Amino acid sequence: MHLPADDRSLSPYTGFTRAHWEAAADALLAAVEPWATPDRALYHLPGDHVSHSGRLSDGLEGYARTFLLAAFRRDETVLGRYAEGLATGPGDAWPPVTDRSQPLVEAASVALGLRLTRPLLWDRLDQPVRERTAAWLTDALTAEPWPNNWELFPVTVGGFLQDIGHTPQAARAAVDRGLERIENWYEGGGWYTDGDGRKFDHYNGWALHLYPVLHAWLAGDAARLDRYGTRLRAHLGDHAHLFGADGAPMRQGRSLTYRFATAAPLWLGALTGHTPLSPGETRRLASGALRHFLDRGAVDARGLLSLGWLGPDESVVQSYSGPASPYWASKGFLGLLLPPDHEVWTATEEPGPVERADLTRTLRAPNWLLQSTRSDGVVRLHNHGSEDVRWDPYYTRLAYSTATAPAATYDNSVTVGGSPDRADIVPLGVGEGWAASRHTVRDGITVTSVVLARGAAEVRAHLVSGAAPGTPVRISGWAAKDGVRSELLPVTGLSDPSDGSSGAPADATDADADADADTGIRTESRTGAGLLGVTGEGDTLFVALARLTADPDPEPLDALVAVRSGGAGGFEVRWSGGGEVTVRLTAAAAEITVRA
Repeated sequence: MHLPADDRSLSPYTGFTRAHWEAAADALLAAVEPWATPDRALYHLPGDHVSHSGRLSDGLEGYARTFLLAAFRRDETVLGRYAEGLATGPGDAWPPVTDRSQPLVEAASVALGLRLTRPLLWDRLDQPVRERTAAWLTDALTAEPWPNNWELFPVTVGGFLQDIGHTPQAARAAVDRGLERIENWYEGGGWYTDGDGRKFDHYNGWALHLYPVLHAWLAGDAARLDRYGTRLRAHLGDHAHLFGADGAPMRQGRSLTYRFATAAPLWLGALTGHTPLSPGETRRLASGALRHFLDRGAVDARGLLSLGWLGPDESVVQSYSGPASPYWASKGFLGLLLPPDHEVWTATEEPGPVERADLTRTLRAPNWLLQSTRSDGVVRLHNHGSEDVRWDPYYTRLAYSTATAPAATYDNSVTVGGSPDRADIVPLGVGEGWAASRHTVRDGITVTSVVLARGAAEVRAHLVSGAAPGTPVRISGWAAKDGVRSELLPVTGLSDPSDGSSGAPADATDADADADADTGIRTESRTGAGLLGVTGEGDTLFVALARLTADPDPEPLDALVAVRSGGAGGFEVRWSGGGEVTVRLTAAAAEITVRA
């Protein structure tokens, strides 16, 4: 992909300007053109992976998702190619929209693209083509969606059909019904759960905020725009903290192959005026995400987005993923709807949150603790409230970051009696530098967990309840590679099998005491092995120190924090820079007291 030279005057952090976004969009659109069928109704991108919906549906996905990119780019020549596809696609080449079918998803992209480009495309189509397209889209109004972000696909189709006056009553009913359903999932603070339960991830930004806000904005619905825009503003206050200094988005949640779709809510806030971010910070974060992937192999030698994260990566492919699925990354180009003279394009880039200061940030709705460090640009997410066991490891691990990927071998987990299961997560609160939760391993066995964080240092504690005495417990930490260092050190009830010691668990540490030399605290754990312990009579507490850092020569971890056992599920933490925390865990609760 050939892009303009970096502009480090306007964009000192990324070098990217609007010209780079336009060039990237043009290159992506040019690369998919050879894979269209002769009538341009389907795009069969290369690759051996076929989604569970089948090759025909995958071809429609190729059309719809790249059409969305063309709609944001608004190039009339390219839109002409997609107009040709409309002549034979709806009612002929395209599969019908039925209940809980993939065509329902793609109908939303088609409808949104048509709505955004109506004067350039829809209004110029022959009447028979418009009629067949509207008829094909109409089935989306009554097709039953899956009870998650899919509820917004009939909303998006209904908004377009309302605009063109096609079945207006049915279109309005679909809009009202879908928006009413997502109300049950709004948890406050700018966060939705993606359906029933506690499914929090990036779908918040690129789906659950994107479609309602865009609909309200396009419809000129001031009341709805105020409601959904206010929520978007709140969400962006958190979302901005989910990017590393290298532009990497947080690697948590399913559908990671959509990559820089994470930029969509950033642009949406600027487009509608509902954002707490400055124009320079908005562009810095969005451009950082785009550049992160373009610089690291997300586009192959043919100019195509691969199924993966950086390059091809089967670990992030779901059963619903087809060769064209990655092109929902098109959502990340939403900013091209902003005119070239908009301040988001003309302002000088400003640093993102991770580049300004070390911080911990509490996200109350998902019960997450964000921990970021300026020196290495890494953001860590401590997950004490989101789960979806269908998509493990992307939801249920204790922690995620912008610099690591969850591992199949259960990183950031507690394994009790050979079971790493983490189900029925119950949030126990978040506060200044901490987050806590309880989860079920299996019937009768629960784990109450808390993490305390400052800088890059972490104190992790787990109280295992209901397990028989002598049950083996394994605590794992970060699965780090590529220049990022992971440490996991035993404190209470644990030993490190990689250090050559007898295996007796450590029971307490104090970074100021000479006796600590005997606890193994200074040993860097090989996190593949993890730390090992066994349960005693009744509830058993396990405590470890952990760190993920990209700093080349960090201060010793045990010099940053001291831990004293308090007995009966309790302990005290003293940070080297000042401040103390008292923790007491029970099978039902976590009590945390923070003192300056």
